[in-house]
This record gives sequence, C-alpha cells and structure tokens, in this order.
Amino acid sequence: MTAKVLVSTENLPYEDWLEYRKTGIGGSDASVVCGVSRYKSPVELWMEKTGQLPSQEAGEAAYWGNLLESLVREEFTKRTGISVTKPSALYQSEEHPFMLANVDGLCEDSVHGPCIFEAKTASAYKVGEWKDAIPDEYMIQIQHYMAVTGYQGAYIAVLIGGNAFRWKFVGRDEELIAMLISLEEDFWRHVQNGTPPALDGSNASARFLAERFPNSVPQSEIALPRNAQKLLSQYDEACRQLEESTARKQEAENLLKEMLGDHEIGTAGNRVVTWKSVTQERLDTKTLKAEHPALFKKYASQTSYRRFAIKTVRSLGG
Repeated sequence: MTAKVLVSTENLPYEDWLEYRKTGIGGSDASVVCGVSRYKSPVELWMEKTGQLPSQEAGEAAYWGNLLESLVREEFTKRTGISVTKPSALYQSEEHPFMLANVDGLCEDSVHGPCIFEAKTASAYKVGEWKDAIPDEYMIQIQHYMAVTGYQGAYIAVLIGGNAFRWKFVGRDEELIAMLISLEEDFWRHVQNGTPPALDGSNASARFLAERFPNSVPQSEIALPRNAQKLLSQYDEACRQLEESTARKQEAENLLKEMLGDHEIGTAGNRVVTWKSVTQERLDTKTLKAEHPALFKKYASQTSYRRFAIKTVRSLGG
C-alpha cells in the first residue's frame, strides 16, 4: 500500500472523524468533485470543506447501509471464499495528501493480489443500475480508493432490495485515476484558497450566493460584463423551454384526468395514475388581517430576501 494511516478510527468519536474528513477529499466526495453525484454539488462540498456548511448528517439509507455493511461483507466471503478485513484507519495518499480513503474492507486473491472491498445497499427501485454495470458514483469511489492505496483491483458487493445480492471485480483504470487526481487537485486548490468552484444550477450555489450577498445597496447600479448577454440568452431560452414543457405536462395531465373521469385510480401497464379528492384546512390570512389586525400583527413574521428579475427597457427613441 502506498498510503499512510492519517488517523486510527478505532474508538474515534464521530465528530472527530468528520473533522478529519475536512482535511481532504474522501471516496464519497470524489463523485461530487466530478459533478456526477445525484445528492450534492461541488459548491456544497466546497462549503462543507471550508466550514461554511455543516457536514450532512447520515440519512436513513446511509444508516441502514452502515448497519448492513458487515452482513454484505460476510455474504461476499461466503460466496467467493475471499476473506475481508475491516481496517480501523483513515488512509491518506502520500503522493497526493489531499486524497483520503475510508474503505469498507481490504482483501486479497491469488490473481489480483491486494484489493479494495466496498459494500453497498440499494433500493429495489435501483436494480436496473446494477444489471450490467456499476453506478458512476461508485465506480469513481473505488477508483479513488485505488488511487490512494495503489491497489490494482477492487471488489464491490451490493444487497439490492434486501433480497438480491451481487458482486463485481473492477480493475484499476489509470486513465480515470489520472482524471480524478487532476480534478480533485483543482478542487482542493479552491478549498485552500477559499474561492468557490464554478457556480452551477444547484440549490447549494443559490444558497451560497444568498449568504454571500444577503442585501442589496439601494439604487446602486453596475454595467455587467460582456458575457452577461450570453447568460441572458441562456435564461430566455430556458424560460421558453420551461413554458413549452410545462404546457406539454399540463396537456398530458388534462387528458389523463379526462380518461379517469370520476374514477380515483387508473392503471396503464406498470404505472398507476391517481386523481384523489383531498380536503385541506388553510388559514385565511387576508380575513384574519381585516377582522383581527392586532392578532395578525402579533403572530405575523417578517422575512427579507432579494428578488431576482429580468426586464427589457425600451429606449425613448425606439
């Protein structure tokens, strides 16, 4: 192994483990840096690493994934005869110190030598993602681990829907690893310099801008850079496409409602369409304000935010 032990994770408090994770890029971070994560954007990860955003708490899926990790490991050994050890260490690449690895296991076989082991659990709805391949974020994760450790192969095993078990061997991909190192090195420079990576269309980017520029200076004006025209065209085109897709969606919804009529449930192949009657109680704030202004004022809360808008100004001569 070409990596060194950054810290022993045996009896390491969870809060301390999170702090060590901020000192580099881990395997689950790698797909975020590459922009292929379905759950987090590069800007959000940058905010976590720079302490501007608390690390996300493990969700229900992650909780059960951690709980079932030993079961997946044991089943893999039972089916393959390859024993797996669970290291109690957070590894750090000696060549690229910003790359960290908290692996699920280490194993060895007579053909490939020392290998990474990664255990996963997946919803039954994601069975198709594992049919003939490995989801991109997990492929990037295990290649990241091989980059850190120097190992030539990795085994990944998954329990799908609680009743389907699969495992695959993945060889080291030098081209992908070179790309990973380059992207992660660039991202880590942003962390060290305190400058955000390129903003994107994620909620994290919007949140970052809202927190960085919370208030506008009244009546202040600026001439935007030249590339603003390109962004305005992009905005206009996106609005047009959104209007068209919204209209298509509404048309399909209306026609499906017509088919349902006064029926609540309709089926088409493996799809179920419902149009249910729902009763809700809502506070009539307009009436409350008119009839009980003092009570309304007592419980009303005021919020402040910046409203974004684009308009076209016509010249007097045009």
